Amino acid sequence: MPTASHITTTPSGKALGAEITNVDLKTISDHDFAAIHRAWLDHLVLHFRQQSLSDDNLLAFSRRFGVLDFAPIQETGRRFVEGYPEIYVVSNVIENGVPIGSLGAGEAVWHTDMSYLESPPKASMLYALEIPPAGGNTFFCNMYRAYELLPELVKQRIAGLEIKHDGTYNSGGYVRQGVTAVDDPLTSPGVFHPLVCRHPETGRPALFLGRRRNAYVRGLTLAESERLLDELWEPATSDVVVWGHDWRVGDVVLWDNRCTMHRRDPFPADSRRILHRTQIKGETRPSF
Repeated sequence: MPTASHITTTPSGKALGAEITNVDLKTISDHDFAAIHRAWLDHLVLHFRQQSLSDDNLLAFSRRFGVLDFAPIQETGRRFVEGYPEIYVVSNVIENGVPIGSLGAGEAVWHTDMSYLESPPKASMLYALEIPPAGGNTFFCNMYRAYELLPELVKQRIAGLEIKHDGTYNSGGYVRQGVTAVDDPLTSPGVFHPLVCRHPETGRPALFLGRRRNAYVRGLTLAESERLLDELWEPATSDVVVWGHDWRVGDVVLWDNRCTMHRRDPFPADSRRILHRTQIKGETRPSF
């Protein structure tokens, strides 16, 4: 009979999020991982303080959740971690005139990671190597709760509707590598997903908005689509469904990309911020 797990799960906020303590992610047992996985499904976002991980350690822990995606190409057309194509560098640091990572120091708007793909990642993980003295906090919103808060008439109205997830811009506002800038939601590149998706593991319905820029609801006029999306985005990002993470060096944050969105505060451009990110492949296309 397995022994009880020694790890501790403490909710971080009323809306979502939990801190996992008494754990070293380099050496967790299968029993402890099962507890972490359950906590992740229950709380949507997990954070672990005071971790000391190599890139190999980060990849090994990430792979326990599934097959990893290769990191997307950065704005400069490069991947940055030699020998580790699954690691994406989130950083404002410039060395020898060249950015070592992506997304700079500005605000990153509310979004779901890579939702412009047919099968977006099911999870993302960030590990903090360098953190500025102020700014750069990351906020998450609970898209289960956002759906639950909608009036019944709105739920009925959006049932069966599909939304285009734009593939033009990333969350920092940069045009994606190899894409021509388009600001017409009717013609911009992207894929359609259901506005309401059912989580493949929990079975719970969640709003699936992706990001606001260039979004379009299929079958509506552009004006109708814009009004509906404005109506949905207000509860989806209201304070009652949001929790924010204040970064420290050594933090690992894992979130469920299928039922959350996230954003980042800006921070001083003359400070340094370096995080390594992995993403776990989606196993199914979003559906209801």
